[in-house]
Amino acid sequence: VPIERIRIVQGDTDRANGFGSAGSRSLFTGGSSVSIASQKTIEHAKELAADALEAPAADIEYRAGRLSVAGTDLGIDLFELAGKQGDAKIRIDSTSTVGGPTWPNGCHVCEVEIDPGTGALEIVAYASVNDIGRVVSPTIVRGQIEGGAVQGIGQALSEQVSYDNGSGQLLSASFMDYALPHVDSFRGFKTEFDTSIPCKTNPLGVKGVGELGTIGATPAVVNAVVDALDNAGLGADAERIQMPVTAERVWRALRKDFEASPLA
Repeated sequence: VPIERIRIVQGDTDRANGFGSAGSRSLFTGGSSVSIASQKTIEHAKELAADALEAPAADIEYRAGRLSVAGTDLGIDLFELAGKQGDAKIRIDSTSTVGGPTWPNGCHVCEVEIDPGTGALEIVAYASVNDIGRVVSPTIVRGQIEGGAVQGIGQALSEQVSYDNGSGQLLSASFMDYALPHVDSFRGFKTEFDTSIPCKTNPLGVKGVGELGTIGATPAVVNAVVDALDNAGLGADAERIQMPVTAERVWRALRKDFEASPLA
């Protein structure tokens, strides 16, 4: 069925009710339900087409929006068949569940360079390999994983909610004050997918990837900074640096001037 002939209705609780899209589960729950409902619709449409074409339902085949009698040129378009029904629609109520959560896996590797005179830090290489089950849209998946990685890197290097100690006034209340990562710092990503192992808890074999990049990026970047400081002679003291790993904090760390840990 051409995508332009599909209309998705969302937010209408008279039609359906549920938790919605969250927690890396849009495709593996929503997509699975659409897949199952589509299959049920075709099976029902075959029964309706059997009546319209005066043929056994077992002989009806569906392909590319058309239902045909096997071995003949006798057939009817899906939308034409729908128009012959009482309210000009083929209706299906479908309820389905998945067998459990999905668990994507990944390995992120980051290389950084530090200017010891200023503490300025640059990510010079970043790569990840991601075990994500079956991929439906490679473009969307790559955008989610790489975009998530940038979000995680932002947490590691620059993003921080700051308050005034005396008044409690929020100081980073706008993007003028809140240091978001910029795209010009992340042009060397190498992102690979391993799709060889489909997920077994849903009929599509997919895994949620919305959080995969974010979770892997933050520790990978901070560990790279700690490793660089260790190699600069700080040893175990390198682990005392706090996020976000700003140029000032790196510069101070190189001089063994650390902030107290928030967990101390």
